[in-house]
Amino acid sequence: MRTNAQAVVIGGGVIGCSILYHLTKLGWSDVVLLERDELTSGSTWHAAANIHGLHDSTNISRIQHYTMNLYNALEAETGQSCGVFQPGSLYLAQTEEREHQLRLQAAKAKLYGMNFYEISIEEAQRLNPLVNYDGIRCVMFEPDGGNVDPSGVTNAYAVGARQRGAEIHRFTPVTATEHQEDGTWIVRTPKGDIKTPWVVNAAGLWGREVAKLAEIELPLQPTEHQYFVTEAMPDVQAHGARLPSVSDRDGEYYLRQEGNGLLVGAYEKDMKFWAEDGTPLDFAHDLFPDDLERIEENMMNAIERLPAVGEAGIKRVINGPMIWSPDSNVLMGPVPEVDGYFCCNGIIPGFSQSGGMGLMAAQWIIEGETQYDMFAWDMARFDTWATKEFTKAKVQDQYAHRFAIHFPNEERGAGRPARVRPIYETQKAMGAVFGLNVGWEHPLWFADESGTVDTNGFTRQNWWAPVGEECKMLRERAGIIDISNFAKYICKGPGAADWLNAVFANTMPKAVGRSCLTPLISKRGGIAGDFTVTRVAEDEFWIIGSGMAERYHKRFFKQVPLPEGTTFESHTEAICGFNVAGPKSREILHRLTDTSLATEDFPFMRSAMIELAGVEVLAMRVSFTGDLGWELHCKTEDQAQLYEALLEAGKAFGAGPVGSRALMSLRVEKGYGSWSREYSPEYWPHEVELDRLCKFDKGFLNKGAAQKVLENPARERLVLLHLDEADVTASNADATGGEPIFKDGEGIGRVTSGTYGYTVGMSLALGYVKNAQPGDEVEVMVLGRPHKATILKEPPFDAKGEKLRA
Repeated sequence: MRTNAQAVVIGGGVIGCSILYHLTKLGWSDVVLLERDELTSGSTWHAAANIHGLHDSTNISRIQHYTMNLYNALEAETGQSCGVFQPGSLYLAQTEEREHQLRLQAAKAKLYGMNFYEISIEEAQRLNPLVNYDGIRCVMFEPDGGNVDPSGVTNAYAVGARQRGAEIHRFTPVTATEHQEDGTWIVRTPKGDIKTPWVVNAAGLWGREVAKLAEIELPLQPTEHQYFVTEAMPDVQAHGARLPSVSDRDGEYYLRQEGNGLLVGAYEKDMKFWAEDGTPLDFAHDLFPDDLERIEENMMNAIERLPAVGEAGIKRVINGPMIWSPDSNVLMGPVPEVDGYFCCNGIIPGFSQSGGMGLMAAQWIIEGETQYDMFAWDMARFDTWATKEFTKAKVQDQYAHRFAIHFPNEERGAGRPARVRPIYETQKAMGAVFGLNVGWEHPLWFADESGTVDTNGFTRQNWWAPVGEECKMLRERAGIIDISNFAKYICKGPGAADWLNAVFANTMPKAVGRSCLTPLISKRGGIAGDFTVTRVAEDEFWIIGSGMAERYHKRFFKQVPLPEGTTFESHTEAICGFNVAGPKSREILHRLTDTSLATEDFPFMRSAMIELAGVEVLAMRVSFTGDLGWELHCKTEDQAQLYEALLEAGKAFGAGPVGSRALMSLRVEKGYGSWSREYSPEYWPHEVELDRLCKFDKGFLNKGAAQKVLENPARERLVLLHLDEADVTASNADATGGEPIFKDGEGIGRVTSGTYGYTVGMSLALGYVKNAQPGDEVEVMVLGRPHKATILKEPPFDAKGEKLRA
């Protein structure tokens, strides 16, 4: 066994072997995989191993399509059979909401060149005559859908990796992972130790236990999961061709051909946890006792849709473990706090994602970044606030609603509240309907009655009109927005300015009381983040960024060493904030402070420490609403006092609380982008008009990458679109994000943010397009159907910034 390696992968399931294979495919041959038992032990060997491309996330769909197309090539390359069957998959819609989801997926497939399209009921009947199509609204067909052999795929990855020089050691448990002073790791096993710069935790059911060897806690929880295989069925044998699988997610089961019978699986409401206190080390190719009563309701749904299932005997039942994250997506990426430790844990649709997941992991480890924005999979989306109790509650909800539609703007209540701030109960009593943001409860909108909850769907919901009233109140008078979710950092010391200049692309403010906007550049030259930096003293700066990306951004900040005597610390929990915005905002604040807020004394993009209602705050003349306004940041213990004072002062002007859904509408009216929507590592600075904030007369993180991409023409541009009112009214729906954009039948882009602009009377969408100009007419595929739209020349609200600077 090697004593040194470029990377050590722990775990010999399908994901670990895929990562090993892709590391070698990208050029690393000195890599080792360690498996405590036999390859495929744990969850891999008993998986149903279905493959499909459908996913609500565009980038995850891309990865799943890569995986589906990889298996045949992997067979040819290695000579190892993957047991690939691709008779196609039928996707059935019983409800209008499912039809909306499938039509949107079909539109995305057309944009990205994926094989997924609508077929007639008659064609579906020909492909799979066992299905009862009564009540089906539409059928989509994915010709490449099907299933693979779990052991075959895993061994094909292993063979491919070995052919390129990798070592695989079975029956070699890892007993310790020790971080060294030089940043490398010692991986200890009974057969010897390996020194490596990269430990890759792909330990499946034992992901928690392997992480704990490095003193890392992962929010994971295993469950039981069952499927059964029927005896041979005459109808299946008589068909003469392999039947396409059936995705009837409204029926909450999955079904495909297995031999001359059918395999039927379910995610039941009466789910069952397993190994809550740790996965047994002696568990390998084991199963649990059958418990089909738990999935009886799902089985009856399958029998109703395919009556032949009810006439067949059951040949075998598989009841085995799966391990879940709180949102059922993988926990993937380098641990931000520890150098050289990469996680890939909590994978559910492993055989639909294994190839793409292995490729993304290998890119991240070798190249420093993935080609796609994979924040939906980034382990940094969770932190210590995702406790064991929270994780269990979320996993239970995810399992029981595995096939439920995840609607735009949907907020599920399981495991909440996880974290609250001092004014939570006050906001709750005022009718706040809350959302979850990195564990924090924050107001989405304010209802007339406390206890109101969202309705969910693709069309306009119960919050649509009240959010409009909040927007109009702010634009006409003023509104008070809780912005405590923003990430807040303080950098202090003699080297603060130099360090910030070395991290961020823009030049840091030179004068006290000045602020600047700045991008953070990613490894490939894209936008890793956008921040507001304010100089509050000669050697002190406050930095405001995306709250959801705070742990993600740690990876970038740690790449630039802090000068001696200089500190950079998060104050997100210690500081809360409000944005008071609107034409009356200055008058409201003047009632609470002796500081002059007149334009000549307090112009746009200036800041000062002031006293407001007896509370010391950092007042910053900026506003994400695009209107006149101030951000006010105070100590968390002062939040309640400041909020009460702002609300009381606002009453005289007809001002009140405003939620984040209204903020979304207001910022889109102004054409402002937001991180993870308009700004991501996939987008280049000049594609989002942030190149003007990149100052190349100084050094900054990933400057060379930014220079390189700026040498190329923009691949696409961020634009603001106005959707045709007649089309929007007919569908009762606005764009929400992800909808494809077409022009003359050609796909030219996609929506990143969509909303109704209540104060400009327009349904609006921000998005990226190519080969299109302002004034062009295009089609936005809202609900998967074309809605006419026009690319605007300028934002409909305050295009010249006169109100913002008033």
